[in-house]
Amino acid sequence: MRPSHIEAPRQAPVSLPPVPVRPRAGAARWYGPVSVCVDAAGAALPVAAAIVEVQEPHPLRLAAVAAVLWPLTRVAGRRYTPSAWGDGGGLRAVLGDWLLLVGALATLRVLCGLGSVPAEAFTALIPALALTAVCHKVIHRHLLAARRDGRALRPAVVVGAAPTVDAVVEQLAQRTDHEHVIVGSCPVGDDEVLSGVPVYRRLSREMPVDPGQDAAAVLGAVDELSAELVFVVPGPQMSGERLRWLSWALHDRGHQLVVVPGVVDVARRRVRLTSAAGLTMLHVVPPLRRGVPVLAKAVMDRVGALLLLALLAPLFLVLTLAVRLGSPGPAFYRQIRVGRHNTRFPMWKFRTMVVGADRLKAGLEAANENDGHMFKMRRDPRVTPLGRVLRRYSLDELPQLFNVLLGHMSLVGPRPPVPEEVAEYNEVEMRRLHVKPGLTGLWQVSGRSDLSWHETVALDLRYVDNWTLAGDLNVVARTARAVLDGQGAY
Repeated sequence: MRPSHIEAPRQAPVSLPPVPVRPRAGAARWYGPVSVCVDAAGAALPVAAAIVEVQEPHPLRLAAVAAVLWPLTRVAGRRYTPSAWGDGGGLRAVLGDWLLLVGALATLRVLCGLGSVPAEAFTALIPALALTAVCHKVIHRHLLAARRDGRALRPAVVVGAAPTVDAVVEQLAQRTDHEHVIVGSCPVGDDEVLSGVPVYRRLSREMPVDPGQDAAAVLGAVDELSAELVFVVPGPQMSGERLRWLSWALHDRGHQLVVVPGVVDVARRRVRLTSAAGLTMLHVVPPLRRGVPVLAKAVMDRVGALLLLALLAPLFLVLTLAVRLGSPGPAFYRQIRVGRHNTRFPMWKFRTMVVGADRLKAGLEAANENDGHMFKMRRDPRVTPLGRVLRRYSLDELPQLFNVLLGHMSLVGPRPPVPEEVAEYNEVEMRRLHVKPGLTGLWQVSGRSDLSWHETVALDLRYVDNWTLAGDLNVVARTARAVLDGQGAY
């Protein structure tokens, strides 16, 4: 988890151009009707066919019940909302809804005296699961494309101290997979807003005698900028009492208020709200570090590495011969890397550079294309012709399966750094070493060497704090596509 407050570095502001916001209506009008029709058809048609096949009575009635229950189950779970369509992790929700549907249909059959669910009818419900998942994915991708194009966005005004206004704007501008765009601000105090977002009116540092002054300024910004939301970042000047008065004014006018607590890169599943003595409390669950999930990850690592080594043994032999014949030197390259808890271990790769490449690195430091502690060159002269091919498709990384088998690494995790990089780490960057490094990870499937150092660290910290087994499986699935694409591999 990152620091619990948002504060932008005042010495290095990022000036952001105004974001053109296109009308939100019309961008998602067809999502709901299409989703409902796909869900109803996916449940009704296969069930009707199965009931007819087993010659049970009332096939149309049973199909109609399935066609109604499936969308109703989705409605109860609030699956037909923009927030649900914007959530890329919808498969787990679809599966949970589907199991609820199966249980509901089985219960109805027993209550109606029809006996247990026939195996054919149960199997016929599987298309509903598949069609709904595919439909959700299609809508999700269409929505993301619309957001990248400046559509399906919700304009918002941000209220808070100028540094926190800058931080919120910059944090939201880093990604395009959300629906929010800041169109104006009401900073507290006289500090300059450096992010380039328009300042509508400033609020006093102290809570005014008449709380209506805050409301008039913020409501004026909302009306003039046609904003749908108001983001408020609490701080010393924006106290709970002041925020309370502002929320009353906004809610009386039918506007939505969003309180930004400043906690970043924390998965939604780790957050829950509680209250005590009138205080609203935000509980953040610690990252998974022990228990059954951690044990399951260790088993998956060892078993997965062993199976892959057995399956890829012929490829290992071919690549070993190719590297030996391609250039003078051994087939494998051994390098010391840093793992969990700053523990060093020997990592193995297929050799992709000329022998003695480490000694030549000092003369190439000026050509480093990475803005952080890593050394990366798009056209590194030390890389052999065969090495370029191996790197493009990540074949040089395959010997690290032995490191996974030995427990030095995991199948999924942050990129394993070299000791020279770790020596330059600050306290935040050292958190990358709280888990085992991985053969693949968010860095590898999100652009690899094309990412900046800041982006690399942000992805690794997101993984360290929020990893789950389901997330690991998702990364493994995305790795195949990233390897075939070869983007950022050099």
